[in-house]
Amino acid sequence: MAVEKKFIEDAIARYRVATFLEHELDRAGFSKVDIQRTPMVTRIAVEVTTPGKVIGRKGKTIRDLTDAVQKEFGIDNPQISVVDVRNADLEPRLVAKKVVKLIEMGKNVRRMLHASLKTVMDAGAMGAEIVASGKIAAKGGRSKSLRVVAGYIPKAGEPARLVRRSHVTAYPKSGAIGVLVRIVPPGTIFPDKGEIKKIELPKVISAAEVDEVKL
Repeated sequence: MAVEKKFIEDAIARYRVATFLEHELDRAGFSKVDIQRTPMVTRIAVEVTTPGKVIGRKGKTIRDLTDAVQKEFGIDNPQISVVDVRNADLEPRLVAKKVVKLIEMGKNVRRMLHASLKTVMDAGAMGAEIVASGKIAAKGGRSKSLRVVAGYIPKAGEPARLVRRSHVTAYPKSGAIGVLVRIVPPGTIFPDKGEIKKIELPKVISAAEVDEVKL
């Protein structure tokens, strides 16, 4: 029981640190964080689109962030490293943030989902799913859900662990809209599935035009 309690406490601590960093580094284009504990140090690798904003002038920002993590969560000797995002179109949180911003700008939700899915698949994803749920209709309308999907997206069992996911909420005038993004990155090997053939996108998705937006 003591071992199980330690695993639970460790998982909760990781979640709290990840949530804190997600909030603090949102403007730096936060994508994800990897936390590894060792007997000597706790290594924290954050992936962002603009590493310079995390490091700061002469490293001041990252030092302040390290001190904040140490004081807030009681972590001894945390070491934060910054990694540049290789491809933002394959990172679920960044894709969701882009969809959210476009929705808050008043863009058509269905068209944004089609265009965003096309961008993800064009980037080489083996599968992707984007779901928008909430006040999609005009203000006062009923909540509903829109879903677009392409390729292979396992939903259960061990293969589902290989799917990257993120959920971000938009707040347009009509009401809150949650955006869930699931992505299977290129090169993913599923033990229960053979080689995945080239994916043909439906015309409504392949013809969608992508709106450029800065995060």
